[in-house]
Amino acid sequence: MQLPVQSQSTMYAEAWEADAGPGDLVEIARTADRSGFDYIASCDHVAIPRRLAAAMSTVWYDPVATLGFLAGVTERVRLLSHVAVVGLRHPLLTAKQYATLDHLSGGRLILGVGAGHVQEEFEVLGVDFERRGAVLDECVDALRAALGPDEFPTHHGKLYDFEGLGQLPRPTQERVPVWVGGSSPAAVRRAAVRGDGWLPQGDPRDRLPEQIARVRRLREEAGVSDPLTVGAITEPLYVGEPGWSVGRRTLTGAPEALAESLRAYRAMGVHQIQVRFRSRSRTELTDQMAAFGAEVAPLL
Repeated sequence: MQLPVQSQSTMYAEAWEADAGPGDLVEIARTADRSGFDYIASCDHVAIPRRLAAAMSTVWYDPVATLGFLAGVTERVRLLSHVAVVGLRHPLLTAKQYATLDHLSGGRLILGVGAGHVQEEFEVLGVDFERRGAVLDECVDALRAALGPDEFPTHHGKLYDFEGLGQLPRPTQERVPVWVGGSSPAAVRRAAVRGDGWLPQGDPRDRLPEQIARVRRLREEAGVSDPLTVGAITEPLYVGEPGWSVGRRTLTGAPEALAESLRAYRAMGVHQIQVRFRSRSRTELTDQMAAFGAEVAPLL
């Protein structure tokens, strides 16, 4: 699941998150750790322009700091950047941050990357917004080198060129998984050709089979034989019968009913699902997470 509190877009944030803070994130992360969740995720925005602030809010925690903080209070749950806009930073800087996170967490990092969409962020940092797709493509290639096993990584590209510069500590993992986020044609192609995983963004159920087939076809055409982890973001969930309005799209009901609905994702070829629970407080959220982990997940 993507963590609440650390990003508070009006599209999904619950009212209680506005007054929440580090202690709430700790309890939620620990609940995910205890309840068998595969990963917790954190977003990436440097600064939100005033024109978008009403919808997006300006609450966006830094993913490296957030995941590093939570790595120290958890033991097994993995740590996903969903997604890091890596084109905003030099890949050696990104590699230093995330290699350290993987090292300190005992190899729990999943590096989720995306192109970004807020033009002003790119402009203020001196990055070409119009070429962000090409920038991301090369960033992924450079990060493959910089997060690999070599103390002195090498990359010679059009935008970035480095060799003979050592970085320790290296990641604990021999290969840090790179998952590509996004559902645009460019993002789907990038995931197919360059990714270890694909994180769709906003694809409804009925569109996913076509998208998954396209990813597989493009990967085969590119001659990439490594396995690809296909993800999906589910509808909002509520375990049990809510006594309040959770919205018409929310899946509710008994554990078996929820599991039956969610198993449809597996039938499409999805390997991991990202879930979000409706809640009115942190306690209700952690109760929902615990119930899902104990009663729904075993049925998947």
